[in-house]
Amino acid sequence: MRIRSPSLHELHAFAATARLGSFSKAADLLCVTQGAVSRAVARLEAHLGQSLLVRLPRGNELTATGRDYLELIEPALQTLEAAAVAQRAPEATTRLRISVAPTLATKWLIPRLPDWQALYPHIALSLAPYRREEDFSDAGVDAWLRPGEGQWPTGIMAEYIVGREIVPICHPQELRGRQPLRQAADLLSRPLLFHSNYPENWRLWLAAAGLPEAQPRPSADFEQVAMLVQAVMAGLGVAVVQRCLIDEELESGRIAIPFAQPVLLERGYMLCTRRSSQPQRALTQLRQWLLAQAG
Repeated sequence: MRIRSPSLHELHAFAATARLGSFSKAADLLCVTQGAVSRAVARLEAHLGQSLLVRLPRGNELTATGRDYLELIEPALQTLEAAAVAQRAPEATTRLRISVAPTLATKWLIPRLPDWQALYPHIALSLAPYRREEDFSDAGVDAWLRPGEGQWPTGIMAEYIVGREIVPICHPQELRGRQPLRQAADLLSRPLLFHSNYPENWRLWLAAAGLPEAQPRPSADFEQVAMLVQAVMAGLGVAVVQRCLIDEELESGRIAIPFAQPVLLERGYMLCTRRSSQPQRALTQLRQWLLAQAG
């Protein structure tokens, strides 16, 4: 019997592109290159003798034929995927040991780990001790998630994940009192709380807010963002912190962002891994997951 159906690779490439609207997003999902997805869809169209997608500058749209074809093949693809999962032998548990900056771990990473466990139950993440002066020599650590910028040691590959965006924060009462915060200059009349390791954050934010000549002076400084946030909640003053570290406090209404004008720093939290011609699949999945969470 002559087989008329196209290859699964082509069908998956088309279905992913149709759902996500672009070759690049489909490539990320399928862990292949954008060119491979584009070529697979082109082969499928040639096989069928029909145009399935309209290529646009900012993505792709299904043709009428493409919509009809997607409706026909999706149930079959789902059946094949379900069969593969049902018959697949249980995966051996893989353990990734990562070193994470403490504040990022408690305020950003750990609240998101249930999502990781649901997606990758066979990959266990364990947190290694964090060292401020890291030399990346510990063979028992697979990856590091730490602040930095610029140059990294030979043999280490670093990719930005999150943390470059800083915002001012205040106690919610500062927006309602007799003299509420109405413009950026009003912050200078409040006690300014500084991060002792990054004292330039206030100057950078004020300059971006139109106050390049401001000379902010600290009323107090703290070594960790968690301490800064606690001080703001206690009403001790206002602070500038990384936006990614304050989700819980913002959602609960314990702090507020008086001016929605974020400033981007050069430094941020970077995923650091050892350079390898054959990176671990688990590390690749961790990287993709972290980028998705940050996005």
